[in-house]
Amino acid sequence: MNRSDRTDRRRDRGTTGSTLRWLLLLVVPIGLGGAALAWALAAGDPVQPEAPARVLADCAGATVLGLACLPRLHDRLEPPWRVLTLVAGLWAIAEFTMLVLEAAEVQGLRASGLSATQFGDYLTHVSGGQIGIALLIGCGVVTVYSAFGFRNPDRATADLVLVFTAVTLALRPITGHMSQQILGSVLAAVHALAAGAWFGLLLALALTVRTRGEWAVLLPRYSAWALPLVAAVTVTGVINGLVRLGGVTEFATTGYGRILLAKSLLLIVLLGLGYWWRRSWVPIASDHRMTAEGSLRRAIIEVLVMAAVFGSAATLAVTA
Repeated sequence: MNRSDRTDRRRDRGTTGSTLRWLLLLVVPIGLGGAALAWALAAGDPVQPEAPARVLADCAGATVLGLACLPRLHDRLEPPWRVLTLVAGLWAIAEFTMLVLEAAEVQGLRASGLSATQFGDYLTHVSGGQIGIALLIGCGVVTVYSAFGFRNPDRATADLVLVFTAVTLALRPITGHMSQQILGSVLAAVHALAAGAWFGLLLALALTVRTRGEWAVLLPRYSAWALPLVAAVTVTGVINGLVRLGGVTEFATTGYGRILLAKSLLLIVLLGLGYWWRRSWVPIASDHRMTAEGSLRRAIIEVLVMAAVFGSAATLAVTA
């Protein structure tokens, strides 16, 4: 980091960081709002009760993935170990909550009425429980290692976090309904990881980038990454949706189809916003002609739209 960047960071720290970054907390209610909208669109089709927890787990996992990707975006970026530890811990809590809700649903009970014995039976005898254990192990490893990295930053590497996070995020989609189709597991994993990196990396930049000079360097790199990620999300999403529905008419006649249609419309809005930012925001920021506050504001807007898409996607994933 050069002297002008350090000067920018000192000047911007009190203006851009304290106020605007709190708006990133809106990811939670907006993601839950997207899930609620999708739940309403499902109408008579059954939606599993863990949808809200799935939103939080997906958003937290994507954020961990994005934070772990930062050193890959630029070799001078250091992993924010404190934030990584916090978000990974929240991810683990959300995954555990999902596991409890899934176990209660299988037993035909409310979560409050689930006994330890019934929960243990679900974990040991049902494939969903066994997958849930693997997910918790992945989240736990990431959390513990991130805490180690916070205490020993010179002895830790973000690559290990990246690998464990990617494997954990891919585990649920590769064992889901698409796994019954030819190459379905591959398509589902690519879709989940591309969406997570697209969302998580921009959120990570919004959390960590402080100066105009840093945005000038990092935003064009993120934009170059985002293009293939967007293409992967779009292509795999279209294939997965058509395979699952089996026909165009089901977009209107089934809850799954209506949610998928709503998610697709939100994605189109997001693609339009990304195209506009690529033509307006990226060139100006890369020429140092936009303040750090202006770049942060645009990043937050896009992250919040992504959160709504993640919310609808989470409900879609648990809709019959």
